[in-house]
Amino acid sequence: MQRIISQAIGNLCIVWYNGPIKINGGLTMSNSETIRARDQIPQEDTWALEDLYPSDESWEQALSALTARQAEAAAFAGKLGESGETLCAFLHLVEDVDGQSELLANYAMRKADQDTRNATYQAMVGKLMGVLTAVGAAFSFATPEIMAIPEEALEGFYKAAPGLERYRRYLNNERRRREHTLSAAEERLLAAAGEMANAPETVFGSFLNADMRYPDAVDSEGKPHALSQSTFVPLEESGDRALRKSAYENLYNTLGGMRNTAAGLLDAQNKQQKFFATARKYGSAREAAMDRTNVPVSVYDNLIEAVHRNMDKMHRYVRLRKKLLGVEELHFYDVYTPLLKDEPAKIPFAQAKQTVYDALYPLGDGYRAILKEGFENRWIDVYENQGKRGGAYSAGTKVHPFVLLNYSGSLDSQFTLAHEMGHALHSYLSNKHQNQIDSDYVIFVAEVASTCNEALLMEYLLKKTTDKKERVFLINHFLDQFKGTIYRQTMFAEFEKFMGAAVDAGQTLTADMLCAEYARLCKLYYGEDMVVDDQIAMEWARIPHFYYNYYVFQYATGYSAAIALSRRILREGESAVKDYLGFLSGGCSKSPIDLLKGAGVDMTSPAPVNDALQLFGELLDEMESLMAE
Repeated sequence: MQRIISQAIGNLCIVWYNGPIKINGGLTMSNSETIRARDQIPQEDTWALEDLYPSDESWEQALSALTARQAEAAAFAGKLGESGETLCAFLHLVEDVDGQSELLANYAMRKADQDTRNATYQAMVGKLMGVLTAVGAAFSFATPEIMAIPEEALEGFYKAAPGLERYRRYLNNERRRREHTLSAAEERLLAAAGEMANAPETVFGSFLNADMRYPDAVDSEGKPHALSQSTFVPLEESGDRALRKSAYENLYNTLGGMRNTAAGLLDAQNKQQKFFATARKYGSAREAAMDRTNVPVSVYDNLIEAVHRNMDKMHRYVRLRKKLLGVEELHFYDVYTPLLKDEPAKIPFAQAKQTVYDALYPLGDGYRAILKEGFENRWIDVYENQGKRGGAYSAGTKVHPFVLLNYSGSLDSQFTLAHEMGHALHSYLSNKHQNQIDSDYVIFVAEVASTCNEALLMEYLLKKTTDKKERVFLINHFLDQFKGTIYRQTMFAEFEKFMGAAVDAGQTLTADMLCAEYARLCKLYYGEDMVVDDQIAMEWARIPHFYYNYYVFQYATGYSAAIALSRRILREGESAVKDYLGFLSGGCSKSPIDLLKGAGVDMTSPAPVNDALQLFGELLDEMESLMAE
């Protein structure tokens, strides 16, 4: 019952921003002197955590109550195969504990995130995780016992205990992996090895973020700029090419000096993944990772093949960037600097809310009524404050979703609002229409609702604008999303596939091998107009997603599905909206593939990726035309 822990942590959405590696979720790096303290933020601009618990004291009481429920679980040990009534009662307990854990986790984690310097709430999170680990251990007997129930006996349980029917989908999903579930003793042994298995990722995080030191980057006037993993992205976005080049060379040359350590970590990561996959009788680590969410391996391969067939469009994009920047040679330190220097005027938050509300008109009055409820009833923590976690996310609960923003008034932050409210309403509708055990949608579909909102907002803004400069800015924003979310993430996925295949073949991942393959992929994806140098060949050494066990391909598939759905909604109207809302309300009541099929998108086919990249090509045509005028 590891679900108890994973569900409790909540649907934390990590938003991908196009860039070298730029993930919402890090600590804010702004100058604290110019940022308000938490108590200076008006209440109406903060999230209503009192909707979860009225006070810290009531949270502590609820945590004590959850701790006490371990004994209830123990009473079922060895008995789940006795009768339908017993199994049904146990699953009721699982749901109840799951719901309690989710509320506790959301309160503690949201409190901690609103001011990461507050030791009280950091300690609260630590205390909670200790309890959740203990609760998870108390329920660990359940999976082997459920797997051991004979099929005929289970069918008899459904007839004898009608209430058990509520859990048929859940039980079927658990039992579909029977051949990959070991004995209780073996499962305990693998669980005990989990801490060791996490070592490569843990060491990588410390190595990259804490221990690595880089020479200052120097701008065109000779002024030094502190260089770190956190500052690298802003430096690469600078309009000062000398500064970008300095930051790029200093970071990657320094990483190059640790190339063998970095390669050793990735080798260890891939070998531990192979060990657990082999132990559970999977053919590969990739197969094991995708089976967790019941997604066929063919979806991964179809994505790569579809992107390869559309590589010419990416090469055209690179060529256009080279032309617009006016450089003789385009280097990777030129990839992330804005093509257009003058961003549109700042957008007040009230205006952003109204624009998003208007843009989502195609989704119907019911959807927009929930959106309005979220806007008016403090679902959102809007502005940056001292110590607040950076970036943006949405966390779902049965009470209502909670959305963290650091709204700045930029066009990007308006799109982030649309994005996160897409997640929020997906969680809201799934929680409303599904029971606790079927409400938590898997990561494969997690980015669909958010990106669909962004696509609808983009279509709305493009139709509304009459200003050429604004249109160019919007199209460029859209193109950058395609580049960063489909092409770049697919390149990462292809690199992961290479590493897994090499380890499966008994090879050791060396720095030379990794650099050679990464350079090859950069040439394949970026084309002849991009200079592929020794520095970019080291980029693999700083990509955290390579420690996430075949996670990153889902950004690209989710984005493709969202583009397909948004276009169907705009083209077909009410019937498409009905199907889409059914998808949002589905939770995990079906496999992710079947949920998307119900909405009109078949991700077992390469068609959604091809269609999305066809739109990329059309936008590129228009961008080229506008810039030629």
